[in-house]
Amino acid sequence: MTIYFLCLVLFCVGLYCVLRKRNIIKIIVGIIICEYAVNLFFILAAYRVGGRAPIFSAQTDISNMVDPLPAALVLTAIVIGLATTALLVAIAMRIYEKYGTFDITKISELRG
Repeated sequence: MTIYFLCLVLFCVGLYCVLRKRNIIKIIVGIIICEYAVNLFFILAAYRVGGRAPIFSAQTDISNMVDPLPAALVLTAIVIGLATTALLVAIAMRIYEKYGTFDITKISELRG
């Protein structure tokens, strides 16, 4: 149960970075921390003490196998997270080229 709480703390640290920081790079790092906290939670939810991987088992006893679905979801989430991170960094670079700063309070000419 303590591990789940620490996972929540990690997510809250990332959320704090997203909501309170004014630097675009720090906001991107906060988003990355939130993504990894969610991935860690998925893996922890599938963990079973004394469990074994279903791919290596020739036995039909499934009582102590770990669930492979969260691992597949986390692999997919890592790829999607990498793509969104690359997009966020590219946007941050373009903002820096245009305005010369990463501080979002000094960028007042942004229009939707």
